[in-house]
Amino acid sequence: MLLEQLNSLYSLLKSPNIFGRYVTNSDIKKCFVHYPKSLISVIGNSEEGRSIYRVKIGTGAKRVLLWSQMHGNESTTTKALIDCINLFLTNNVLPNTILSKCTLLIIPILNPDGAERYTRLNVNKIDLNRDAKDLSQSESRVLRKVYDDFTPDFCFNLHGQRTIYNVGDTNKSSILSFLSPSQDVERTITWNRKLAMKVISELNTTLQAEIPGCIARYADTFNINCVGDMFQSLDTPTLLYEAGHYPNDYSREEVRRLMFLAIIKALLVISDEIDASSYKDYFKIPENNKKFYDVIIRNARLELYSKTILDIGILYREELKNKEIEFIPVIESIAKLDGNFGHREIDAKGGLVIATENSDIKVTNEIDFVFINNEKISLKS
Repeated sequence: MLLEQLNSLYSLLKSPNIFGRYVTNSDIKKCFVHYPKSLISVIGNSEEGRSIYRVKIGTGAKRVLLWSQMHGNESTTTKALIDCINLFLTNNVLPNTILSKCTLLIIPILNPDGAERYTRLNVNKIDLNRDAKDLSQSESRVLRKVYDDFTPDFCFNLHGQRTIYNVGDTNKSSILSFLSPSQDVERTITWNRKLAMKVISELNTTLQAEIPGCIARYADTFNINCVGDMFQSLDTPTLLYEAGHYPNDYSREEVRRLMFLAIIKALLVISDEIDASSYKDYFKIPENNKKFYDVIIRNARLELYSKTILDIGILYREELKNKEIEFIPVIESIAKLDGNFGHREIDAKGGLVIATENSDIKVTNEIDFVFINNEKISLKS
């Protein structure tokens, strides 16, 4: 019933001003035009001087801090956050339940310089998610100041993950992944970790109806330089979200909807009383694994008279060109890939696989298409 209601609302409120993989400050500012000005403020600036915005909404006692695009090329959760804000402004019973119990402080893009360049790192080539202890970068200091001033009861650390991830040992893509980060080297199951685990287990139960078997859990190795681990170590229940790959959804618009559902479901759980003693279902979620390629060409013969039959594993490299993301097929592996899966699989059936004169079948080579028994097959997404 909840998913049906949320999906019905989502179809009405998905923002048309923000789409695809390349999302920058200019995109979220187009969305801000439709918001009450009192909700929006600048909380600091990036290393290159770009504004870092926050949206603050709700009147409830439970304070929830959510931030996205700490890595500039991980934009799916930014789109989902904008859709969530649109929901919060509808005066609907469901979002009003959240806003009456929670006060939300949302940072849609923490790394606007990286977003502009479509890079993981900031302009100084620093990974902000490894800067939680040193606080060497402006963006890191902005987030930490917001955390210290806001004193959140929960944190949502929102990210995107590559297409390589699968669920456990299955051929299911990790469409969504979650983690309750550790707060010490011993990975102690503290009370605040249990709270985050309980929220994750609740949203996992709900979302299995949408993407059965496609939700995974990250390993909880401790690293105090990571923001989630740092905030967890400060006794704030912290949830890591990772937006993964839905079949044929390289623009991540379907995953955007699923992330919207996951954020709203978690906020509804937080809005209620949480029984953290029943956290153990969290460990029933399989761990992430890395067994996917974007394309696998199976049973390929690379030389005309060779008896050797191998598989060709291809991953897409994402490149920013004219404010659009282009997916460049790159040969990652030539081997027997029986333990791996392809989001797209092509069976060469022992046939000869060749490329053009300027693009050989070699690891690290870019390759837009191949010929299999003289049939031209595109490898683009």
